Amino acid sequence: MKPADPTAGRPELVAFASMSIVLLALRAFAAAHVGFGDSEALYASYALHPQPAYLDHPGLVGLLARALGHGTAPSPERAHLATAILATAFPWVAALACRASGATWGRSFAGAIVVALAPEAAIGLFAMTPDLLLALAWTGSLALAAEALRSAPGSGRASLAFAGAGLLAGVAAASKLTGLLLLVALAAAYAARPARPHLRSLAPWAGLAAGLIVVAPVAMYEARAGWPMLVHRLVDTQSSAGLSFRNLGALAGGQLLYLSPLVALLAALAGRQLWRGRGDAVGRLLLLSCVLPLAAVLPLCLWSRVAEPHWLAPALLALVPAATRSPTAPSRRLVVASCAVAGAMVAAVHGWVLVPSALRLAPASYDPRLDLSNELYGWPQVVDVARAEALGAWVPGSERGDVVVVGPHWVVCAQLEAALRGDLPVGCDTPVRDDFDDWWPRDRWRRADVVVWVTDARFGPPPALPSRATLRTREIRVQRDGRTIRVFTVAVLTRRAQA
Repeated sequence: MKPADPTAGRPELVAFASMSIVLLALRAFAAAHVGFGDSEALYASYALHPQPAYLDHPGLVGLLARALGHGTAPSPERAHLATAILATAFPWVAALACRASGATWGRSFAGAIVVALAPEAAIGLFAMTPDLLLALAWTGSLALAAEALRSAPGSGRASLAFAGAGLLAGVAAASKLTGLLLLVALAAAYAARPARPHLRSLAPWAGLAAGLIVVAPVAMYEARAGWPMLVHRLVDTQSSAGLSFRNLGALAGGQLLYLSPLVALLAALAGRQLWRGRGDAVGRLLLLSCVLPLAAVLPLCLWSRVAEPHWLAPALLALVPAATRSPTAPSRRLVVASCAVAGAMVAAVHGWVLVPSALRLAPASYDPRLDLSNELYGWPQVVDVARAEALGAWVPGSERGDVVVVGPHWVVCAQLEAALRGDLPVGCDTPVRDDFDDWWPRDRWRRADVVVWVTDARFGPPPALPSRATLRTREIRVQRDGRTIRVFTVAVLTRRAQA
C-alpha cells in the first residue's frame, strides 16, 4: 500500500485557514459598528421573555440571546462578537462533515472554502438568528451520522456517533422547525437497506430518541397553547398565498443571490453527484437529508408570498459532502471562479454596509426605505429620545404600565424592546397578532396614561388614537455620509394635560 502523503490537503488547509482569519477579522470589525437587524432584535427580545417557543421559531435562539446578555437582551456588539466566532466555525464543521463522509482532507477543505464564501454563510450567518444555530447543528449531525454509518456496526464509536447525531438533530429542531425534517431524514436513512447492519443495535434509534427529548418541550408548549407557531406560519401570515410565477421567480432569484450564480451552478452539479452516490449508507444519508426537506419546503416556498429563499438552505447542506466524496469533481477553474465571484459579492455587501461613503455610488432612484442594511443604523439615538420622553412623562405615583412605548409594527417594537431591556413596557400595533400581544397585550397598552409612539417613514405618522392628544413630537434623522437614510418620529400621546 502506498503511504499517505503527509502534505496532502495542506495547500487547501492554508488557504482555508487564511480566509477564515480574514472573515473573522471582518466580522469583528462589523460587530463594533452595526446594530441589530430587525429580526435579530426580535430574537434578542426573546431573552426578556423565556419560553419554549414563539410565534416565529422555537426558543433556542432566545436561550442563546439570554446567555449572551447575562439574563437580559445582549448588546448588538456582544451578540455579534459571538456570532462572528460561530459563523467562522461553521465552514470548519462542514469540512469535518465532508471528511466523515469519505472525502479526502484536501477536497474537504476545498468544499469548506466554497461554503465559507457563499453569501448565505459569509453574510447571513453573522446575524444572531435561528439559522446560525440550525446550520451548525444540522451539519454537525450529518458529520456524526456519516461517521456512525462508516464505523463498525455495534462498536462504541458508532454508538457515540449515533447519539451525537440524534442530539444535534434535536438541537436543530429546537432552533427552527425545519430541523424536524432532519430527524425524519435520519430515521429514513437508518432504515434504508445500506444501513441495515446497524439495526442490530439500538444505537441509531436511541440517538433519535435523545433528539426527540431535546425538542419535546417545544412540542408540549405548542400543544398546550393550540399550536400558535403553526397557525401564525401557515394561516395568519398567508392571506395572499397561492402558487404563482412571482413566487417561483423570487425563489430562483434568491438562490442566485444567496449562493452566488456560480456556487448555485456547483450546487446543481453536486445534486447529480448526490444521486449517483446513493448506493452506500452515507450516500443514502446525504440523499435523504437533501431530498426529504426539499420535498417539504419547496412546495411551501412556491405557495407562500412571505416565504424566504433561505428556507431551502438546510436541504442544500448535504450537497457539500456529496460533492467532495464523489469520484469526479468539477473543474478547478470553475471552483476558483465560483469562489472569486462569491467573494466579490461578499466584499461588496460588507463595503456597502460598513463604508459610509459607499452610499455615493447609489443611483438617483435609490430609496433608503428599501435598503435592508439601513436597519443596522440609527436605533441608539431613537431609543435615547424614546426613553427620555417616557421618563419625562413619569409622575409621582405612576406605576409600571402607566407610561408605555409603542410601535406600529413588530420590526420597530423589537428594536425598542431589545434596547430598553425591560426598563419600560413595549407594546405593538402590528396588523396581525405578534409576540408582543402576549408580552404586553394591546388592550393593556391602550389603557396607559401616556403612550410614547415611535415610528419611522415606512409606517407613516403617529395615529390619532381615541381620547388622546398629541402632546409633542420629535423627529430624528439618521444620516450616513451626510445623506438621510431614515426618518423617525417620536410622539407623546396623553390622556391628560401635561406641564
